[in-house]
Amino acid sequence: MNSQTDMSATSGQRKRAFLILLIMPLFFSSNMVFGRAAIQLGAEPFTLAFLRWSLAAAILAPFVWGDIKSASIDWKTLWKPLTLMGFLGMWVCGALVYLALKYTTATNGTLIYTSSPVIIILIERVLRGRVISALEALGILLAIVGVVSIVVRGSLDILLSLSFNAGDLLFVVASVSWAVYSFLLRGEEFQALPTMPLFALIAAFGAAILAPFAAAETVVTQSAPTGALLWANIAGIILFSSLIAFSSYNHGVKVLGSSLAGIFLYLLPIYGVALAVILLGEEVFAYHVWGSMLVLGGVVLATFPRDRKGHPKH
Repeated sequence: MNSQTDMSATSGQRKRAFLILLIMPLFFSSNMVFGRAAIQLGAEPFTLAFLRWSLAAAILAPFVWGDIKSASIDWKTLWKPLTLMGFLGMWVCGALVYLALKYTTATNGTLIYTSSPVIIILIERVLRGRVISALEALGILLAIVGVVSIVVRGSLDILLSLSFNAGDLLFVVASVSWAVYSFLLRGEEFQALPTMPLFALIAAFGAAILAPFAAAETVVTQSAPTGALLWANIAGIILFSSLIAFSSYNHGVKVLGSSLAGIFLYLLPIYGVALAVILLGEEVFAYHVWGSMLVLGGVVLATFPRDRKGHPKH
């Protein structure tokens, strides 16, 4: 009886994990939509990023403080990696993303950001000597071509004249930064901390780095976030795009494993573009379609889990 109950509970837990992972990309994608809306409502990028990560860290603090205190942390060694992670994940992939949304669409940003997994493979090749298979190489090539086609908006004239949109280029920088962040996150120095306490610490360090930039931005622009609609978007970024998105992914990894959970990230561009079209009224052009097909196809080819013989894992 107990064995059957345990099996039933495990089966139910896996089903719930699948359902959670199915909507998890929706929460991650919402950052582009909430961020674009907040910028359009007058929020400044560094202030927006500071509010996001300082408030997220403050909300998490009561739940993770016990784990942080009980962990054997060498702060003299760890503060530098945490500062670097805060810069990459919260300064570059936070403030610069919101700055980019001043100049380009959430649709473009979502599709360009989708290429990060193939950049991780290239970083592993350079820093760890990772062997890249023929399928992975093809996937990387397709993804790069897809990103370029989105950046140049399907125009050969733009490519030849090198007159790129500043926002699109900032998203390319953010994609590389997120890939480096993801690569470094696997480092041994972070293994002493569970995932959520580590996330809270990185958020706190990121907020500390952002604080002087947000203060300077407020002084220069003589503006601060006001209005219920703007604060509703900021709350959406903190609750849905940060806390729920991250915890949903972590739960999926814990129950189903990282390889299976990672597959659901392929839904990011679908959710992201759909949200941008429905909520922001953005248009989808032919170059978005072809570019997204190339990027997503390339990412799937390059990162889809395979066994040692190269066959897809089930």
